[in-house]
Amino acid sequence: MAKLGAIKAKTAATNTLRSMILTAPEPLRAQLPSAGLPNKIVNACLRLRPDEERLSDPLQATKTALRSVALRAKALREEIGVPERQIAELVGAVAPATIGTFAMGVDTASALLVTIGDDPDRLRSEAAFAHLCGVAPIPASSGKTGNRHRLHRGGDRSAIRALHIAVVVRMRYCPQTRAYVARRTAEGLSKSEIIRCLKRYLAREVFHALRSDFAALTNRT
Repeated sequence: MAKLGAIKAKTAATNTLRSMILTAPEPLRAQLPSAGLPNKIVNACLRLRPDEERLSDPLQATKTALRSVALRAKALREEIGVPERQIAELVGAVAPATIGTFAMGVDTASALLVTIGDDPDRLRSEAAFAHLCGVAPIPASSGKTGNRHRLHRGGDRSAIRALHIAVVVRMRYCPQTRAYVARRTAEGLSKSEIIRCLKRYLAREVFHALRSDFAALTNRT
């Protein structure tokens, strides 16, 4: 929660910088990026050196305001780094197999660990884990269509988001996943149907990785 709060505050500060740049005096607006990576915008504003003895000048006043907001964004960026390092260390210690799964980074793995909590019964079966993560398929056929499924509406929202992010990463960077998408598209499946299938397959893979991590942790204790 501490990290999430800092991320939201940093995003708000960066959006403020974008808006201020768009309405800044032309000479200043021309030298600052209003689009692109947030850190690029923050760093550009940090390099501003306003003349604080001429704050009645709109140009200098805008520089002062931009640098002030950029300093806040920088502090938040550094604040985010502390829990990020702590979370990475903890997750790496308790779930090495899970974060070793393709596209399961520290953030996605930690979201699933929080969802499971200290209740290993939530991993009693692959199907139960799929329901917990909102990726268990349920029939969605009608009188005109057959053999159609959709994901059920339940499940933990953080776990659902974690698996969705991992699937999107796999669709972009994993050759096997890209080949699967191409094959299923040729078979007539829609993108949403393909993503549903990929989420279910990933849940199966992550389930076994988590079970392995929990077993190793139990043996250590």
